[in-house]
Amino acid sequence: MKAVLLAAGLGSRLRPLTNTIPKCLVPINGKPLIDFWLELLTKNSHIDEIFINVSYLKEQVVTHLHDHWSDSDKLTIWHENKLLGTAGTLAKNYQSLVGNEVLVIHADNLSKFNLNTFIEAHTHRPSNTEGTMLLFETDVPKSCGIVELDTLGRLIQMHEKVENPPGNLANGAVYLFSEAIVDWIHKNDAKEITTEVIPAFNNKLFTWQNTVYHRDIGTPESYLLAHQEFTKID
Repeated sequence: MKAVLLAAGLGSRLRPLTNTIPKCLVPINGKPLIDFWLELLTKNSHIDEIFINVSYLKEQVVTHLHDHWSDSDKLTIWHENKLLGTAGTLAKNYQSLVGNEVLVIHADNLSKFNLNTFIEAHTHRPSNTEGTMLLFETDVPKSCGIVELDTLGRLIQMHEKVENPPGNLANGAVYLFSEAIVDWIHKNDAKEITTEVIPAFNNKLFTWQNTVYHRDIGTPESYLLAHQEFTKID
């Protein structure tokens, strides 16, 4: 299994902090955000290779990876001169992913969960589904992609950042894609996961809820809450 950490974004909602530091490196109680994800992935026996895309303030990210993660033989950096989009990164680097299931993670979220349990849920998903999406309960539903599910936990529809969403169960931007989804992204030259891939696979995506901790730290308010909350998580 391959893993892709999407770490190239501008983090514009978190300015002015991200004027001088990439969002994936903002500290959470002294630890860069990306390190939480790398600790989770490098220790997991299911993950054979980890790809990280970099673009905005990429020199800082590359230096951090070389200084703190050079002992891991799983890591490969993808350089993007311009942002390709969350699916566009996968399409461009298809040859590195083809023939594998791919775990795709937005590295600008703070999360804690059992990755093996998530992978197991994906392995035992309904037979007519092609991927699994991590969900969480959000305290700001209109800022997230809120999902509607059927009785088997399959995605019926996602409402992306609408004013009055139907609930508070949100897309956590962690996905486990089958080979079929990776192939579809390549063949359709898809650019974005939320606006292209997910609608194309409505009723074919299984879901799994993270009940431990998950927060989008995209705003200063949410970022401050993460500092307060994460120290209380066992």
